[in-house]
Amino acid sequence: MNILIVNDDGWGAKGLMTLLPHILPLGKVTVVVPDGPRSGMSNAVTATHPISLHKVEQEGFDLYLTNGTPSDCVKLAINVLFKGDAQAIDLVVSGINLGSNASINLIYSGTMGACFVAAEHNIPAIGFSIDDMSDNPDFSYMEPYLGQLIEHLMDEGLQHKCYNINAPKGAIQGIRWTRQSKSHWTDEMAPVRMGNGETAYKLAGYMVNDEPEATDTDLWALEHGYISIQPCKVDMTDYGAL
Repeated sequence: MNILIVNDDGWGAKGLMTLLPHILPLGKVTVVVPDGPRSGMSNAVTATHPISLHKVEQEGFDLYLTNGTPSDCVKLAINVLFKGDAQAIDLVVSGINLGSNASINLIYSGTMGACFVAAEHNIPAIGFSIDDMSDNPDFSYMEPYLGQLIEHLMDEGLQHKCYNINAPKGAIQGIRWTRQSKSHWTDEMAPVRMGNGETAYKLAGYMVNDEPEATDTDLWALEHGYISIQPCKVDMTDYGAL
């Protein structure tokens, strides 16, 4: 079984190093990751300059670094490392991302952007995130579930092709299948005074849950201590409007 691991935080990120030992026993592993942080890239691809791809010697798996985006990582694996044979890759695993990719965060996520590239090529993909943005997140509660989740989805045949899995911070009550919650971000830009006297802006703000009473959503699951599994798809058509 050929498994591709990607992320948006680069090699050495704590989330990736936590995930890797649970993937290695499952098959032949190839890791393709950015050479630095690429959070919030969504499905961005590099179109303005050539993309590098450098192999780094590792024992037990193949490791490649690139100056591209998480989506570029998957495209490089399909079109370069596996020489255009997308079906040679049996599974893409992305993460573990620092910070929740639940609800509206899904559309901004570089972690899940890589999964959607895989889904575009009919490759099953699983994206992992934890609802913790601290400098030193605690994966100890989530880690025992990683192998269990992957094996369960594989046993089910990875029928939905693309899965967005989010774990809460701290103790875990269980696992729930969920849908994407309706939400929005507010107060998103904070002013920053620059050295030259100009005012610039940086991302800030907080997410507002637009349906806090709903109990079948990813946000409800995280808020109540559950791991959320959301099946996703690339097709964004609003069929009700047709």
